[in-house]
Amino acid sequence: MASNAHYRRGELDLVMRDGDSVVFVEVRYRRDAAFGGGAASVDWRKRRKLVLAAQLFLAAHPALAQSPCRFDVVEGEGEPLRLRWIRDAFRADD
Repeated sequence: MASNAHYRRGELDLVMRDGDSVVFVEVRYRRDAAFGGGAASVDWRKRRKLVLAAQLFLAAHPALAQSPCRFDVVEGEGEPLRLRWIRDAFRADD
């Protein structure tokens, strides 16, 4: 649906569909997980920005506004690269 969607209050890495749901995906990479993996870097400030950007995206796409929404995180780390997709990593009201 969209990638690197920029809004005044944040950026959405990926916006996808999973059945009827709109999925906002944050992609994070860490060379090493010594200070936590990529998902650990999605703190409350980043979550707030993602939720605001998602709201702006939905306002710009009214046909999707009533769809269920989900926030996922894809984290990558190391060499060779290992990926982990975390479905429903957080909720808008967290």
